[in-house]
Amino acid sequence: MNDSVVDAVVVGGGLAGLRCAKRLEDAGFKAVVVEAEDGIGGRVRTDALDGFLLDRGFQVLLTAYPEASRALDFSQLDLRSFVSGASVRVDGRFHMIADPWRRPSGAFQTLRAPVGSLPDKLRIGLLRRQVGRGSIEGLFAHPELSTVEFLRQFGFSERMIDGFFRPFFGGVFLESELRTSSRLFEFVFRMFSSGHAALPARGMGAIPEQMAAELSADSVRLGARVADIDAGQVRLSSGDSIRPRAVVLATDGTGLSKWFSDWPAVRSRGVTCVYFAADHSPLREPILVLNGEGSGLVNNLCVPSDVSSEYAPPGAALISASLLGNPSLDEPSLVDAVREELRSWFGTQVSNWRHLRTYRIAHALPETGCQGLEASGRSVRLRSGLYVCGDHRETPSIEGALISGRRAAEAVIEDLQSA
Repeated sequence: MNDSVVDAVVVGGGLAGLRCAKRLEDAGFKAVVVEAEDGIGGRVRTDALDGFLLDRGFQVLLTAYPEASRALDFSQLDLRSFVSGASVRVDGRFHMIADPWRRPSGAFQTLRAPVGSLPDKLRIGLLRRQVGRGSIEGLFAHPELSTVEFLRQFGFSERMIDGFFRPFFGGVFLESELRTSSRLFEFVFRMFSSGHAALPARGMGAIPEQMAAELSADSVRLGARVADIDAGQVRLSSGDSIRPRAVVLATDGTGLSKWFSDWPAVRSRGVTCVYFAADHSPLREPILVLNGEGSGLVNNLCVPSDVSSEYAPPGAALISASLLGNPSLDEPSLVDAVREELRSWFGTQVSNWRHLRTYRIAHALPETGCQGLEASGRSVRLRSGLYVCGDHRETPSIEGALISGRRAAEAVIEDLQSA
């Protein structure tokens, strides 16, 4: 058995764990990241298949995220942006809902779209102005409701809520009831309004790859499954052990109960992503397509190769269809059902689309209802020498994961320096 001594062991090589390790290294501490899987990134990974880049579930990076702007080199990621707005399918047709502040040319189409009323569309502007005021911390001090209750109190009609907010923010929060905290909704709406939804040119997996490349050599161990965590010792299934001064658990909320039976259960939201290869894109621009019909399996669709051509080989397009939750259909039946639904959207061309892969992600986001979501986040200290990070400690997002990783590292630094 090989024993090594370090300042901190970070269990989990997702965004939170990598951010934590980098902050510890910057402060002069030796940290090692142990990751059970064969690659880093956790839920933010990209697979290569037949020349296509498949993100493990449709995700975007919001460029207005403050922590992400500090932690990541956006220029190195070579970010490619979606059009500001969405194409909403209502009454069997697609209608443009554009951000008139950044896409004035789409204002007329937006006003004519049968998605909500004219007052609804004017309220979008009022909402944009309201969430843009003051500090981000101030948003998390606002009275807390469910998102749907907030929207109703703001004056939006049920047609606008059902046709736009449910599919759009249902895709963000991975739940169509919009029971998510209104504080999180206001924050996310501000991020969409003040920045862009973007993809790294080479897939979302480029984000953790960039972060890992900034760590010292040999600080990340892949295929390193933790067998036991004891006072002052982390034992791996390989038989190796590490003796750290601090242990940081950078796993999702469901994984913590494996180590601590008294850890409160963290519910998760799931999502299913079905990828197809096509000869060409069914869309005219890099835009998100929403299902505003109130029925069907597919919540939203996009063509990542319209955003970045590197997502598909030359002469091909990559189609990504997202379904909320995890349908009980077997793989062939699910693909057939999705294909049939999309055929009603785009016609016979869908028959020629080739199924590439389906991702069923059971723990895509931690559950976030109206549960006192605050800017300060939840505690990252579990007990002496033991810490925790992940987006379940903050907002369920890339931003939340990065913030929690930094906060955990700062708690470790403070405690080690005062020991």
